[in-house]
Amino acid sequence: MKKLTFMLLWLTTVMAMANDGVFFVNGNQLVPLKETDVAVTKEVLTISLCDDGTALVDVQYEFTNRGKAKMVDMGFEAAAPYNAGEDTFQPTKGHPYIFNFTVEMNGQVLPYKNGVTASGEEGESDLTPLDLNQWRVPNPNEDIEDYGCTLINKNTKESVNFSYVYYFQAYFKEGKNTVHHTYRYTMSYGVMRTFEVPYWLTPALRWANNQIDDFTLRIRADKTAKYFGVSSSLFQGAPWVVKEGVGKVRTKRFDEENSYVEVTLRNGMVEWHKKAFRPSENLNIVSVDNYQYLEEGEKPLGWYYDRSDTFWPMLDSETASAEQKRIMRNLPYAHRGYVFKDKGLQAYFNKFWWYMPDPSWKQDTSDFTKREWKYVNGNW
Repeated sequence: MKKLTFMLLWLTTVMAMANDGVFFVNGNQLVPLKETDVAVTKEVLTISLCDDGTALVDVQYEFTNRGKAKMVDMGFEAAAPYNAGEDTFQPTKGHPYIFNFTVEMNGQVLPYKNGVTASGEEGESDLTPLDLNQWRVPNPNEDIEDYGCTLINKNTKESVNFSYVYYFQAYFKEGKNTVHHTYRYTMSYGVMRTFEVPYWLTPALRWANNQIDDFTLRIRADKTAKYFGVSSSLFQGAPWVVKEGVGKVRTKRFDEENSYVEVTLRNGMVEWHKKAFRPSENLNIVSVDNYQYLEEGEKPLGWYYDRSDTFWPMLDSETASAEQKRIMRNLPYAHRGYVFKDKGLQAYFNKFWWYMPDPSWKQDTSDFTKREWKYVNGNW
């Protein structure tokens, strides 16, 4: 491949490190199982990045049925967990890391059934359900590369990667139809990224108009601070705008072909809006732990998240200097925009792009997490 995605460049090429990770789920569009006359007129996709390690997805659709009223078979596909470290196979209960899944159409809640399907490329499965009488979960002692997201045919011994599917029927009246879709899922994480939120956008091209006529993406960080990047090649032709709270956006370029949009938010929302949107690739929201290392150099610590037991750059409590420990204790305050009276600390945090001074912050620590209190108290 001549062109690497920003993720491959970011996590593999530049850092030249292993890309081990835990992938819980990929979000997806609602897609028709058959060709229809229904077009996606409007979509507002809101993804909230939460401090409990989950992402909340809220999608508002407007569809236009250009033909007669009809019942359409629909599905929602989510990739099986990879490297999750436990047996999570539950085909009749839905994805083990998706919670509170709902679909409401024209004001009515739609019932759904769960199943599994053979995975295609990202979002390209035909959603045909697998007959689970013919397929089984691999044994732990079998040499299976993708253990946890693979099934074995009981007769042929063929192996396939699989996805979970939520199947339902939707009655499209003539003209305009509205759909409200919500769910929460566990964010993925891995080497040099403390959270990752993949979301398949390309299945939207299956609808009659092969595009989303009016598309809005909103990424939220409510009552928290988040620092992340998304591929810039996907979002061309319109600006990113901070609509709520405090935040900054910039585009960072690695070389002539690879760049990404970098966002820092504090209790806010960033938005991207475009007409006639035809996604050429899928969305991936990734924490920029590793970019912090590349941009700022090996400073004591520039950013951390409360998602996992590690942060980057790593700070060893036994070997860290007194200054490093002091910086660590003050990070939760810096993330909230505290203006330090200590000139040394203020000069240090001013060097970081993500730091957004807020003289009005009243040092309210009620939203500090348990992890942050450990940092503040020097007990990490």
